[in-house]
Amino acid sequence: MIPSAIQAIRQNEPGRTLASAILGAALLGLALAALRFGVIENGLLPRDCGPGGADAAWSCGLAWLLVQSFRLQALGWLALFAGTLAFLFTWRRLAWAGWFAGVAGLALYCADPAAVGVLLALFTLLRHRPPLAAADDAPAGRGQGQREQSH
Repeated sequence: MIPSAIQAIRQNEPGRTLASAILGAALLGLALAALRFGVIENGLLPRDCGPGGADAAWSCGLAWLLVQSFRLQALGWLALFAGTLAFLFTWRRLAWAGWFAGVAGLALYCADPAAVGVLLALFTLLRHRPPLAAADDAPAGRGQGQREQSH
């Protein structure tokens, strides 16, 4: 399933690309839901990180970074930035980055900018492009805007 999905992405088959995007988003969403509801909202992160706290410095630093990323909505802004650039310039790799960052932002408290980024990325991923090989099939000497001369 995974190799055929990667091949579909490379060949720009919109139906299979949508299936790949949905499958990837579902897997990422499940993992992030487990992180959100299993770790963050259950209080498994260290709470006592003050000067007299007994928790390790690395876990307090990780908890602080995580809280700051939620407060600044970093994943949502990343998704919006990547999705917008991908939509404007039809960059499919950036669209995938925007798609997955947006799904992560939707699951992890950054819903406002992430929702727009997800939609722009998805529009880019589903946009149909002609295959690259079709441009190589034109005879030499005849490009766009040139006519065949008949005498």
